[in-house]
Amino acid sequence: MNNLLPHLSARQPSAAEYLRRILLAPVYDVAVKSDLTPMRKLSERLGCEVLLKREDQQPVHSFKIRGAYNKIAGLNADQQAKGVVAASAGNHAQGVALSGQKLGIKATIVMPNNTPDIKIDSVRRLGGNVVIHGNSFDEASAESRRLAETEGYTLAAPFDDPDVIAGQGTIGVELLQQARDMDYVFLPVGGGGLAAGVALYLKSLKPSIKVIGVEAEDSACLLAALEAGERVNLDQVGLFADGVAVKLIGEETFRVCAAFIDEVITVSTDEICAAIKDIFDDTRAVSEPAGALALAGLKKFQARYKLQGKKLTTVLSGANVNFHSLRYVSERTELGEGREGVLAVTIPEQKGSFRRFCELLGGHGITEFNYRFADPAKAHIYVGVRLAEKADMANLLATLGDSGYEVHDLTDNELAKLHVRYMVGGRPSQPLIERLYGFEFPESQGALMRFLNRLGERWNITLFHYRNHGAAYGRVLAGFNVSDQEKAEFEASLNDVGYEWRDETSNPVYDYFLAHRD
Repeated sequence: MNNLLPHLSARQPSAAEYLRRILLAPVYDVAVKSDLTPMRKLSERLGCEVLLKREDQQPVHSFKIRGAYNKIAGLNADQQAKGVVAASAGNHAQGVALSGQKLGIKATIVMPNNTPDIKIDSVRRLGGNVVIHGNSFDEASAESRRLAETEGYTLAAPFDDPDVIAGQGTIGVELLQQARDMDYVFLPVGGGGLAAGVALYLKSLKPSIKVIGVEAEDSACLLAALEAGERVNLDQVGLFADGVAVKLIGEETFRVCAAFIDEVITVSTDEICAAIKDIFDDTRAVSEPAGALALAGLKKFQARYKLQGKKLTTVLSGANVNFHSLRYVSERTELGEGREGVLAVTIPEQKGSFRRFCELLGGHGITEFNYRFADPAKAHIYVGVRLAEKADMANLLATLGDSGYEVHDLTDNELAKLHVRYMVGGRPSQPLIERLYGFEFPESQGALMRFLNRLGERWNITLFHYRNHGAAYGRVLAGFNVSDQEKAEFEASLNDVGYEWRDETSNPVYDYFLAHRD
């Protein structure tokens, strides 16, 4: 690791020059010194002291205001008169817009089509002129450069600019003041501005601090560059953590990160979702996916190296989350923690087979179950199971395999989790005498087995869909092979079970999507 970057040019400052720029950055004209909040629940769970730098407390709910203001405040009078242009998926855009408003400078922001509405609306409220262009940050960035050339705007780059890097580096100043004895710091990496500025400051003043960069698995442009020894343009990037969806690490940020970051770790979408929940549980803050990226990396790193008794700091880099995405986050949280697994299992198509399968699960609660009659001999089911820890899955797979079941682990299968779970079922391949019922099960251990013990042996189940939503009662949809003559007897059995139920056989959606048709 090279702790002193050579002074190459104004574009590539030395480490000493960066330190000067960081310490003189006028970011507190608009930014606040954000809290370093103890995460007590997570700390107890991990056996380390975990501290969260709360950049969601900034006026635009993101660290980006620091770099944007530092850049724009340093423009000369002619540049200020012509205005600035920036490309951003949202947080840098808000920082540029607020900086322009504060300084009386026209700000034009180019945003890709996938930008959440909350970020677009916020930029407009701050007086920014929004231009929607392209399907990725890189396409938006190209358009911003074109506008800078044709309109005379100054380009306010989101990360690959020494002034922006220095502005973000002020986070490092605060971290060292707030936790001088930290052992590790985990920094999110998109284009690399925050990671470069903070890593340079911390490693220059206290080299013993280990600095870990964290990237999303599907947007790992820094890791790819480090492995190749040069910047690599990724073919595509994932958009879940849109704030770090960058195909090409910045030229200057790569130079600095390569010199000052000790290691890079990547995390999955599920691990990011789990970190969002951890932040909420400890602080009641709702992070955006990119904002929780570094904490997800902290957790993965701690587990990988079995760290104990260490002081671990990280950055909640932003909280501009699209509210409607929280439904998806909630669904993926347990998978990210290793507390839920997803299986595809083949069971005999006969009365009682579902009950016998559930008995084999032992203490593993069922979180989801999808089944539709399709073949007289065997049934393929999609089932989610509760796990105490990730290692439980291997034991469960062995138990099912030893019992003669054909089983596949789908826990890491994105197609299964994103789409197939909602498509299992459909219409049966042959005519059925069937009635459809909706139920509310109490979310308590044994509720499903009680249902199956009372009904599963006597009445053939032809359809079953259940998902645990974390409420007091679970919603269940089930089909049964029940003739009109048996209906009264069957419903008497339902009353005996004691769960709330309703007959959905005449519901038109059943006829549209689930009932057999010749």
